[in-house]
Amino acid sequence: MKTPKISEAVVRRLPVYLRFLNELQKNDIHTVSSQDLGQRLDLNPAQIRKDLAYFGEFGKKGIGYDVSYLIEKISQILKLDRTVHVALVGAGNLGRALCNYNVYSQDRMQIVAVFDAVPEKIGEMISHLRVQPMQELQETIKRQEVRIGIITVPAVEAQNVANQFVEAGVEAILNFAPAVIKVPEHVRVQYTDLTTELQSLAYYLD
Repeated sequence: MKTPKISEAVVRRLPVYLRFLNELQKNDIHTVSSQDLGQRLDLNPAQIRKDLAYFGEFGKKGIGYDVSYLIEKISQILKLDRTVHVALVGAGNLGRALCNYNVYSQDRMQIVAVFDAVPEKIGEMISHLRVQPMQELQETIKRQEVRIGIITVPAVEAQNVANQFVEAGVEAILNFAPAVIKVPEHVRVQYTDLTTELQSLAYYLD
């Protein structure tokens, strides 16, 4: 059973395990050991066993993990055993790319609404989604039961969008804008800054 002491690092590794397990299932592989997982994912097998043990006993000594069963359990832990609706604000190049990718993804995280404040973009179609005006955000989020919001707007607009997400009842936000946003404690924020990630990679160049 999940405990409040589980670190963010553990939670971030769970989708990595899930992605690899799904690949094993596609290749008709039914069992896998922590050693195999560790070798393929470049992780310590002991760390993998420890991560999974936070949530229960899923493996059998000498046999390993049943792939289908572990996929089911990790999906439940990540709440991906049900469809999670997502809304995106910012119909620029990045927002469009995320929507287009989402159409072809097989997971349960589905972008169901796209918003923008630029009048010229309203009504445009991105894949199967119509770009909606910001005035429709709150009503749409409540009607579509959206739980996660994505921000892909300029930094100066990020806090305003976050405020609207929070007011509409969104529980978590993925922020691509290069800005720190303030939200109530009950709303989880995760940052993805492409510039910062690239600059960090530059450190390792010869």
